[in-house]
Amino acid sequence: MSTFLQLIFSGLEMGSIFALAALGIIIIFRTSKATNFAQGSIGMFNAFVATNFMINYGLPAWLAAIVGMISAFITGIVIDLVVIRRAKKANIVSKQIITFGLILVLMGIAPMMFGSIPLNFPRFITTGAFDIGGASLTHNGLLNILLGLAIMGILFYFLQYTKWGLAVRVTSSNEQTARLMGVPTSLVTMGAWAIAASLGTLSALMLAPMTRVEVVMMETVQINALIAGVLGGFQTFHGPVLAAYLIALSRNLIQFYISSAWGEPILYGLILFFIVIRPNGLIGKKIVKKV
Repeated sequence: MSTFLQLIFSGLEMGSIFALAALGIIIIFRTSKATNFAQGSIGMFNAFVATNFMINYGLPAWLAAIVGMISAFITGIVIDLVVIRRAKKANIVSKQIITFGLILVLMGIAPMMFGSIPLNFPRFITTGAFDIGGASLTHNGLLNILLGLAIMGILFYFLQYTKWGLAVRVTSSNEQTARLMGVPTSLVTMGAWAIAASLGTLSALMLAPMTRVEVVMMETVQINALIAGVLGGFQTFHGPVLAAYLIALSRNLIQFYISSAWGEPILYGLILFFIVIRPNGLIGKKIVKKV
């Protein structure tokens, strides 16, 4: 029982990391109609920014994380103004290729600016753990879980009950109609990129103590966040978040109880089988266009 609880705790912590990245991808997809393959790279780049501020200026981890998220917010705005807005009339595939180009740019710039040596980013809470049913949950692990849930809860509230959220939902439904109704769709899209970049950076900094801050640190997160989007359904905001937690928990359980070597291939095979049966995902809705 203690082992099972330990797997659940670590799965929830990793699920929060996946979910934050997935939510950023979905926000951009719903507003820009583009799948952002560079979500992980944006998070990685700004994790380097946060870590360098911590090292060079002696900032505590939490304050460095805030600096990194502010940097990410600015990065998202710059990407929208310089790249995405100029490709507004491009088709969906072209926009996806552009985000692949952003990966190459960020992965090339990061070593030039911050060096090629991996850096260490500490936990937000360095010591302490809870003993629950024989399983250990660190204070930092609990913080990551609660922080992820809190931020996603706040975003869902804003999306559902505020004018900004209404603007996002209207823009995602029909951008042309939203613009005719007076919704500042360009500002909505810019905000979506800025928020998504901040979410990606937070997920990178939550992951950093488990690995290191390096160019390839977000590869697994990016892959699983995209899979969560497909599994949960790109037509909803909450579906990919739910799928992200499901993927992280299933990944841990399958790797421990079935096979550590074949755990991920088995999981991805099961997901593929489910998508074949239900192409719209767990909560996704079938889109019907009237002619």
